[in-house]
Amino acid sequence: MDLRQHLEEKLKKDFQLLKDYEDRKRNENDPGLRNRWETNIQLIKQEIKKRQEELQQELNKSPEPSPNSSLNQSFSQDLGFGVKLEMVYIPGGTFFMGAPKTEEESLDTERPQHYVTVKPFYMGKYTITQEQWEKVVYSCPPVARELNSRPAYCQGDKLPVEQVSWNDAVEFCARLSQKTGQKYRLPSEAEWEYACRAGSAKPFAFGDTITTDVVNYHGNFTYGNASKGEYRARTTPVETFQPNAFGLYDMHGNVWEWCADTWHGNYDGAPNDGSAWISETNQIFKVLRGGSWINLPHYCRCASRNYGSRGVRDDLYYVIGFRIVCVVERN
Repeated sequence: MDLRQHLEEKLKKDFQLLKDYEDRKRNENDPGLRNRWETNIQLIKQEIKKRQEELQQELNKSPEPSPNSSLNQSFSQDLGFGVKLEMVYIPGGTFFMGAPKTEEESLDTERPQHYVTVKPFYMGKYTITQEQWEKVVYSCPPVARELNSRPAYCQGDKLPVEQVSWNDAVEFCARLSQKTGQKYRLPSEAEWEYACRAGSAKPFAFGDTITTDVVNYHGNFTYGNASKGEYRARTTPVETFQPNAFGLYDMHGNVWEWCADTWHGNYDGAPNDGSAWISETNQIFKVLRGGSWINLPHYCRCASRNYGSRGVRDDLYYVIGFRIVCVVERN
């Protein structure tokens, strides 16, 4: 076992110990014992920070190669602990963003339709999974905030991480960027819809409708001429269903996905260069895209929009996750 693997194993045990201490403190009624557990928690946090810094120094000795726009291909980012992050190359292009008034169950928030030109970028093949989340939390020291290593309600390594706020997702990107030297961030709303459509002008990347054979949504309800399907009442593992034409999984359904943009009630004044639309006066509400396992199918359309408060983790329904993008380097 090399030094990197040794540090990763130590960090994993430290985080398990931290969780145990926090559980014991939470369930302890005696004030004196609670203070003792708090002391133990602070000591193990100091040890975790020290190991994270040691691991980062070890990683800096052999940095990952940078994604290169001239290659026009996907790449895989090693997160440690045997876990990788697969990033799909999304070619640049121009598309018609939003929904026409003729689109079934579309809303005025999805209009006016407008042309947007998007630059090439890399996007996560899946929403961030629980094992990917956990490994980044284990191995990367905090940038601006602490993160819970296991926040999800539906537990499983290959399930999407959920019950994460927009702020949590931004912190994840910051930690991963610091660790790798790459520029990871949340997608802009335009990038997200462009990637979701993958060349489709239909309500869905797969055509005029969807079924629960291809998307995880509330199957007791239908869209268009589709028949009723299965209501799973929970998240499903990534790669359960077929990908879209870009090779991206679960762009429709399973969990809502945070975008970088501030919420605006319609597209009047929206940028047409694919950049995130950020309000200088209102930073509270952020855009959500994609629909989820609990939603009716029309919420899963390519153009469907939603929003949430940037600090909310959605403890009630566990329906919000996120997917990340990486900036293409120009040589």
